[in-house]
Amino acid sequence: MSTATEHNTSTEHADGHAEEHHGASDKQYIVIALILAALTAIEVSTYYVDFGPLFMPTLFVLMTVKFIVVASYFMHLKFDNKLFSYLFYTGLILAVTVYAGALSTFKFFLQKG
Repeated sequence: MSTATEHNTSTEHADGHAEEHHGASDKQYIVIALILAALTAIEVSTYYVDFGPLFMPTLFVLMTVKFIVVASYFMHLKFDNKLFSYLFYTGLILAVTVYAGALSTFKFFLQKG
């Protein structure tokens, strides 16, 4: 006997033992792959089409959306306890902040003048 929920499915074996499946279904993974492929196509198009001043913001938004989708579904953060998402994104924000601070030192301390 099999029951399905939105994110998790439970399959009962012949011995009465139930097995939990954690994550998205195969169909959801195919849809996610198509979305990621479309976003990647848009990113590649920025090389061939002149986006003008929207070039960097477009790439930044696409990069962020793709990262969140991959982390949410393929790292299963969407299906786990919210504490794991909080810890992951807090560490990510800290790492990006430190990296941006390190890069900014090149701008301020290595200027000729």
